[in-house]
Amino acid sequence: MREDVADADGTDLILVHAFHAPRAAGFVAAFVGLAVAGCSDPAPSATAAQTTPTYVGRQVCAACHSREHALWKGSHHDLAMQVADDSTVLGNFDGAELTHFGVTSTFFKRDGKFFARTEGPDGEPADYEITHTFGVVPLQQYLVAFPGGRYQVLSTCWDSRPAVEGGQRWFHLYPNERIASDDILHWTGPNQNWNFMCAECHSTDLKRNFDLTENRYETTWAEIDVSCEACHGPGSVHAALREDQGLQPDQGLLVALKEGPASWLIDPETGIARRDPPRSSRVQIEICARCHSRRSVVRDEYRHGKPLLDTHRLALLEERLYHADGQIEDEVYVYGSFLQSKMYQGGVTCSDCHDPHSLELHGSGNATCAGCHLASRFDSPEHHFHAVGSRGSDCVGCHMPVRTYMVVDPRYDHSFRSPRPDLSLKIGTPNACNDCHTDRTAEWAAETVARWYGPPAADAPPHFGEALYAGRRNLPEARAALEQLVRDEDSPAIARATALALLPRHAGPETLPVVTEALRDRDPLVRVGALSVVEVVEPAGRLQLAGPLLEDPIRVVRIRAARVLAAVPPELLTPDQRTALDLGLGEYRRAELTNAERPESHLNLGTLHAERREWVEAEQAYRTALSIDRSFVPAYVNLADLERVRGRDAAGERHLRKALEIEPDDGDVHHALGLLLVRRRQLPAAIAELERAAELRPELPRYSYVLAVALSDVGQSDRALVVLRAAHERHPGDREILAALEAAAPAGDRLQSVP
Repeated sequence: MREDVADADGTDLILVHAFHAPRAAGFVAAFVGLAVAGCSDPAPSATAAQTTPTYVGRQVCAACHSREHALWKGSHHDLAMQVADDSTVLGNFDGAELTHFGVTSTFFKRDGKFFARTEGPDGEPADYEITHTFGVVPLQQYLVAFPGGRYQVLSTCWDSRPAVEGGQRWFHLYPNERIASDDILHWTGPNQNWNFMCAECHSTDLKRNFDLTENRYETTWAEIDVSCEACHGPGSVHAALREDQGLQPDQGLLVALKEGPASWLIDPETGIARRDPPRSSRVQIEICARCHSRRSVVRDEYRHGKPLLDTHRLALLEERLYHADGQIEDEVYVYGSFLQSKMYQGGVTCSDCHDPHSLELHGSGNATCAGCHLASRFDSPEHHFHAVGSRGSDCVGCHMPVRTYMVVDPRYDHSFRSPRPDLSLKIGTPNACNDCHTDRTAEWAAETVARWYGPPAADAPPHFGEALYAGRRNLPEARAALEQLVRDEDSPAIARATALALLPRHAGPETLPVVTEALRDRDPLVRVGALSVVEVVEPAGRLQLAGPLLEDPIRVVRIRAARVLAAVPPELLTPDQRTALDLGLGEYRRAELTNAERPESHLNLGTLHAERREWVEAEQAYRTALSIDRSFVPAYVNLADLERVRGRDAAGERHLRKALEIEPDDGDVHHALGLLLVRRRQLPAAIAELERAAELRPELPRYSYVLAVALSDVGQSDRALVVLRAAHERHPGDREILAALEAAAPAGDRLQSVP
């Protein structure tokens, strides 16, 4: 069976993306910003303290916080969403046109309203009224109201940069491909739906209010943009106390975003500042991370000040999202990068660099960094070896490499890394040197860096990227490298968690002590990662390892533990364990139904039911997924597997054939169909499907292994060896491939039968 997500990355909760949804869907954020309360007056009255806080709106806040309000006004948070009118729309709606792969969109005004005439969900052109603007710089997008309470985001955008920078034009977010009207990425499709993909992070107190039965939204918000209470939480109690004498900062608010007085003191030996006192809370950072991260929602009822992982699941350093060394690849929105950094480890918070209300940097150019890094040492040619004023002398040019998304939107990597061209040579990752010096090689860059700063110390620990690269590529050294990374508590927790998520491919009995330690780690990300390994342990062992985490204080850990334990036979559970597991699975189901508008959630619920042998409920969940999206291929695959369990492969084959009509190049479907045909003893047809699967998914050694076994079964041992040797070159550490090659020697020996 298959458990799926919007970005198909092997996790079991949906990761979403706003604005520009790539084929592997992800999530968006607004810009950085956290505010700090600033009144002063007494303890709340008993009545006020007992009142559940509600949202009061920016005007109430501005009455006392006029300075902060003035800074916020006009910021990217203020302009994150606006009602479309002459004062907010930046694009040219005077009959301007944009033609993209034969589809012409026309932008015009009628009766004082803004319209786009463009291709609709049926492939035909129609006029659509613009209701809201979305974002402001460097691009602005536009929302259209659809039936069922939906708002859809046009993929044709206005480039709001100055004309001298290439702006003041219409452009398409997918400039190099035709997005057909039945494509999930079409502006009328689910991956461009504002309610699900964008709204939480572009509005204040957003309630999606999706009704699965009616298939409609009744979405509400306290304020349409990212206003004061989006960061500070509902302010009614705080506001009720404003007339009292002696009100303390943050009194009456759910969360304090400022820890208290702190200084950054420059160490004269290193030239780098340290925080005094050390940071004692992650609340401010995690408030920002709610939107400035690649993540999924597991609970709608967000509570300001609670741990992020109580309501959201963070994406790890997964392939296609991050390079192996943690550099940004897809849009990942700051937090996952920042967790890797020495800045984070040293106690830096978002507001140390960004004004929490205007969102502007403290200082300009290198002055921002000079607040904590002695300018005489670091902002000089003796450190950066470039001409003053050149791009190479710019701190962010070397330490925050930029990647451009959404065609025109540059994003800075917040892992604050030193350029490592030596890693480029080892594991193929990019580096800041060659980002500028595109005419030079990584060898040249590595030699130059070594000449300037000296070669790496012989006893220097390896970069965590080397272990993650080995794990991704199934190299022989992967297990040992990943285990070493997991044990290294000086490495970023997000990297250690990622190592654990990769370990199931490589784990053996010797991995158990590492996993046992990780399940008790103080960082919940590491505990979640460790549960990935527990999932491959036999049921009794799973219960012993993961059982205690059913009562973990962090929701994401609890629901992951419950999901891992779902297949444990009930007779192995004590009454207390059964109760804890039932509670955990209840949380898991609620987490999935938080995203009930997405077929992935129902696929995951169906997989849960199937593991628990609840066949009727599993089929119902898969069919619910298809009722939401008839083209959702994973549901057809899982329905076919359900038919296999019921001994009805003929019905299963129909599901798989239907899936291939929708996605003819889906390697997973070809593999499933190949296995089905093997069971039906239609071996030539089966081998053709298995070959196609291995061709489409060369990164999966299992597919090559199964193909080789099938070839051997029909007497084609020579071809089987060719397949195995090619797979071994791609995945030299894969145990199954190695065992098959060993079993096949001498040439001509049959391999073991297809399972």
